Amino acid sequence: MVRLLGPQDRLLTTVEKQYPLVNVHVRGNEIRFSPKIASDEAYKELLAAQDLVRELLTMVRQGHDLAPTDVASGKHIQDVHPHTSPSAVLGEDILSTRGKTLRPKTVGQQEYVRAIEDHTITFGIGPAGTGKTYLAMAKAVQALQRKEVERIILTRPAVEAGERLGFLPGTLTDKIDPYLRPLFDALNEMLDPELVPKLMAVGTIEVAPLAYMRGRTLNNSFIILDEAQNTTPEQMKMFLTRLGFDSKMVITGDITQVDLPSSASGLRLVTGILQDIDDIHFARLTSADVVRHSLVGRIVDAYSEYDEKSLAARHKREQAQEARQ
Repeated sequence: MVRLLGPQDRLLTTVEKQYPLVNVHVRGNEIRFSPKIASDEAYKELLAAQDLVRELLTMVRQGHDLAPTDVASGKHIQDVHPHTSPSAVLGEDILSTRGKTLRPKTVGQQEYVRAIEDHTITFGIGPAGTGKTYLAMAKAVQALQRKEVERIILTRPAVEAGERLGFLPGTLTDKIDPYLRPLFDALNEMLDPELVPKLMAVGTIEVAPLAYMRGRTLNNSFIILDEAQNTTPEQMKMFLTRLGFDSKMVITGDITQVDLPSSASGLRLVTGILQDIDDIHFARLTSADVVRHSLVGRIVDAYSEYDEKSLAARHKREQAQEARQ
């Protein structure tokens, strides 16, 4: 019961916040639910709260340590995928590191993680906050720990996000560090920060700009290309053809946030070229898979709606122009 409720009953408090029409009472080893008002909506929430607590209890019995985010994620899974068990999704551990366990938080993330497991090349395409890079990094570290690969290679194109950084001072490493910093941050979360420089020194972990991949064949490696929407079609082809024996590739990106000055996005183009090739999987994450602040998902939806309206208006203008001609 202590593990189910959490320190200072934090998990219980989170359950009550998720279901505002339900009272939750704990006495000894019993949890009782009652509606705050007599209504169909309150009764519906009561049943949902009971189901969620049963799922959390299943996870506790399986030995999982729960956090308030698991409660919110469990409710989200119930709401979006009513026929899916939250404990089956949230209980799928990927990596235990530095006192915490990394696992999928949504059904879309679970499918993405399983696709990485089952395919040689996996594309993770979706908006910010869906865990595309983070989960790929967790699978890479897991593969290294299991000795399925000999090294991890992390790369991304050095393209500014709508701003010019100018002539940065320092060595070449200093100049490219701002572009690769998100990958270093994720590594330091999953491995002992003191271990990361040692693994990089012996070549077990390599973090480099995409241009450094040209001319290489990458065997026995787990390779992640991040921010792939900022690759040109030529760069994407170059990267994919680096694949060697006993290797996996994960390519992540958001095709709605292309920072290239003029050319077409290699990620956007490749979805049509490689869609039907065996052992290549395209995992498409959506705002429903965002695991950052709840506002992020709403921001993503708002921008998507705006883009759709802009596209429709432009199409209408083009049709009107054609009619006048």
